[in-house]
Formats: sequence, C-alpha cells, structure tokens
Amino acid sequence: MLPEKIKSAWINKNGPIALSTVSKEGKPNTIYASCVALHESNKILIADNFFNKTKENIKNNSAGSVLFITKDEKAYQLKGKLNYFTDGEFFDNMKQWNPERLPGHGVATLSIEEIYHGADKIL
Repeated sequence: MLPEKIKSAWINKNGPIALSTVSKEGKPNTIYASCVALHESNKILIADNFFNKTKENIKNNSAGSVLFITKDEKAYQLKGKLNYFTDGEFFDNMKQWNPERLPGHGVATLSIEEIYHGADKIL
C-alpha cells in the first residue's frame, strides 16, 4: 500500500512527470509525460502516445523512475519495474482518461518499489 502522503502528493502534482528508463546498453532516457494516472494497484500508468526509445527500453526489461513535483514545490521520485501493455486491464483503464485526440498505442506501468522525497526514503 502506498502511504497516504504519497497519494495526496500525487493528487497535488503540478505539470507533467519525468519518466526515466535505461537502454540495454546502459544509456539513460528521460521523457516528459502528461497523460498519467495513479492506479489503485499502486502502479503509475503512463499513456504511450509518442514513445520511441522509452518503449524499446521498457521491452528490454528496464527499471524506471517517475519524478513529479507538487503545487507546493515538493519533489517525489518513485522507482520500480516497468511493464508495457497493449490490451487488458491497464490498457483499458488508460483508454478511459487518455484524450481521444491522442493515439494511446499502449500503456507503461511502473510498479512502485521505492519512494523518495528529496534524499529521504519513504518506502
């Protein structure tokens, strides 16, 4: 279960998130993503509207991190395992909130394993 502090921070997030992945060669890749949701299963869902390297990295078993900032300027980093789906529960969920004008090719999920607020480890 995610701490209530993190759920509240997510509700209070400001702007897009930064999603970081790593290639199989160890090269980092970071993108901004604005079509995101916190799923009740304690996963972050990120709509694949324009992934390229990101999707390739996820399919090569990349771990990842999501960085977001709240409206009161507090930063949080969530780390964990990434997966990618083009059908099923997470994909269907994404299709409900992803804007219709965007393609929503798939959805990446970050299974939250660690949470940081600055240098403080929360989970």
